Amino acid sequence: MVALIAQFTLNGGRDKGNEGYVMAMRLNWVNKIWDKGAHNAFSDLTLFKQRLYCAFREGSAHVSPDGMIRVLASSDAGVTWHLVATLTHSDADLRDAKLVVFEGQLYLFSGATFAKGRSPRIQSYYWYSHDGCTWSKPVAVGAQDEWLWRVTAHQHRLLGVAYYADEHDGYVRLYQAQLAEDALLDWQPIVSHLNRAGYVNEAGLSIDEQGVAYCLLRRDPLWQTDERALLGQSTAPYTHWQWRVLDKRIGGPVSFIYRQRLYAIVRLYDKIVRTSLVEIKLDTGTVVECLRFPSGGDTSYAGIVQQGDELLVSYYSSHEGKCALYFANVTLSAS
Repeated sequence: MVALIAQFTLNGGRDKGNEGYVMAMRLNWVNKIWDKGAHNAFSDLTLFKQRLYCAFREGSAHVSPDGMIRVLASSDAGVTWHLVATLTHSDADLRDAKLVVFEGQLYLFSGATFAKGRSPRIQSYYWYSHDGCTWSKPVAVGAQDEWLWRVTAHQHRLLGVAYYADEHDGYVRLYQAQLAEDALLDWQPIVSHLNRAGYVNEAGLSIDEQGVAYCLLRRDPLWQTDERALLGQSTAPYTHWQWRVLDKRIGGPVSFIYRQRLYAIVRLYDKIVRTSLVEIKLDTGTVVECLRFPSGGDTSYAGIVQQGDELLVSYYSSHEGKCALYFANVTLSAS
C-alpha cells in the first residue's frame, strides 16, 4: 500500500465567490496496482459480476506504436489485483481503454492509432466478454478517424461521444447503440456535430435520475486560444443541447452525479498539474477542486465505481518517477 490517508480534504464549507456548500470528502487509502510496463496509463474501472476490473494502456512511452490494453481484476475491493487479459493490435497503438457493463456483458472500448501516412489514422473498436477474462475479436465502431472516447449505459442503450480532430472540420459527435444480436451493438449517430467550438475532444457523459444529460467536454489550445472546458446539458432524446463555458481547462474527464450535483475527476493545469476530484457548479460554470489525489507530472485519465457514499477510483501518475497505475478509496461525504 502506497499511502494510508486519514483526511485529505480541500474544501469543507462555503466556496468563496460561489454560493452553496462544498462537500467535504476524504481520501482513505491509495494503492499502486501496476508499474510493470515502461509507461502505464489511461485507465478505466468498472464492477462486473462482483469483481472490479481495471483496464489501461501499457507501452514503451506516452506515445509509441506498441501500446496494448491490460485488464486487471480484483475480488477484494481493490486491495489486490491480478492480470486477466491482454488485448493487442498487430498494426496499431491501442489507447484509452474504457469499460462499461451492458445487458449482461462487459464491453471494452479503445482507440487504435495507426502509423503516420496510413488511412485511417484512427479507428475505434470494442471487445466484449462474459467473464472479463476471455474477449471477443475487435469490432470497429464509428466513422474512420473518429475517437469514441467514453461510453455510458442508460435505459437499455449506450451513449457515447466521439471526436474528430481537425483544425478546420473538427467536431464531437453523439452516438447511441442498442444490442443487436450475439452481443454485437448497433450504433447510430444522434447528433452529428454536437460541438465544434475549437479543439473539442475528450468527454465525460453523465445522466441524472430525471434523465438530464451532462457532457463535460475538454478543449485544448491547438487551434484557438480558449482552452476552458465546456459543459453541455440536454434532456431525452438528447438531440438539442445547451452549452456554457467553464472557468478552467481540464483533461481526461470522467463525471458522475452525487446528491443531485455534478462531479468529475480530471487533470487540472493551474499551479501544478494534478489529478483531482472537482465539482462542476451548474449555476456559475465554476470548477471547484474538492480533493487532490497523490499525483503530478504525467497524470489523470481516471475510472470510477460509485457505491453510495463510497467512490472507487483508478488513475495514473508519474509523481513517483515512473508512470504507474493507482487505485484509491474515497468517502464522498466526510462531514
